[in-house]
Amino acid sequence: MSTPTLTTTTTRPDPSAPGNALTQRRSRPGEVAFRLAMQACLLVAFSVLTALLAWVLVKGWNRLDSRLWTEMPTGLVSRLDTAGVQSALVGTLWIISLVAVICLPIGILSAIYLEEYADNTRWYNRLLELNIQNLAGVPSIIFGILGLGIIARALGLGFTVITAAIVLSLLVLPVVIIATREAIRAVPQSIRHASYALGATKWQTVSRQVLPSAVPGIATGSILALSRAIGEAAPLIVLGAVTFITFNPDGLDSGYTALPIQIYTFITRSQSEYTELAAGAIVLLLAIVLAMNSIAIFVRNRFEKRW
Repeated sequence: MSTPTLTTTTTRPDPSAPGNALTQRRSRPGEVAFRLAMQACLLVAFSVLTALLAWVLVKGWNRLDSRLWTEMPTGLVSRLDTAGVQSALVGTLWIISLVAVICLPIGILSAIYLEEYADNTRWYNRLLELNIQNLAGVPSIIFGILGLGIIARALGLGFTVITAAIVLSLLVLPVVIIATREAIRAVPQSIRHASYALGATKWQTVSRQVLPSAVPGIATGSILALSRAIGEAAPLIVLGAVTFITFNPDGLDSGYTALPIQIYTFITRSQSEYTELAAGAIVLLLAIVLAMNSIAIFVRNRFEKRW
């Protein structure tokens, strides 16, 4: 009894078939040149960024130890080998913590109102949206000047931690509002209609259906906004951030400094020890920003929903 054999035949696709003609794209010279130009720009940008990071890492390698965050800065060149940036690091953590407490509740609640409750046919709501979008593009130094005149002097809060936190909160508030609105807008309307069909109220629909679904986008936008605030130096210079202090902030009305200010101060010094210390502080600041961005990516991937 002979065993049946399975034979397979392959056929070469007919290029002249209508389906293949639709799927095959003919590359035009202009399209190829444009793609090569984009790849070249990406390569140049990546090369420059890599070179800068490598230079900073090599320059500050000798200072990347516990002295960097456990020791205070010093003005004596003879003691630079034991100096650190503890006061700037603690000041930065103080400011960013207060920015999160002030900015995130206001930004998220404002976005919920504009996206779910506001009547877009009213002129004042449209004016509010227009101003928020324009404020997102205002240079940070303008916020520093306004904070100096209104918050530090008119309100009498002075050159303190709370003044810096309020100004930086105003700086990143439009970013939080816009990111939160985009996250809420991405939730399908069918989710809301299904909730209303089951008898839920407006607030029950927003709090139990819309907001949990929008958490990944809200968290990502909020953390990226805080990452921007942590690297701002221009408004803090105007707001009287001390360039050199040897104590940590202990309250809202305390004097302060921050890592960007401390790095700027070190770089302006001529001694090579200060340059190494500045490079180490830059690596520390980048590590904090990368850690915050990694948290944003983790939250987005962990809770992301595909509709």
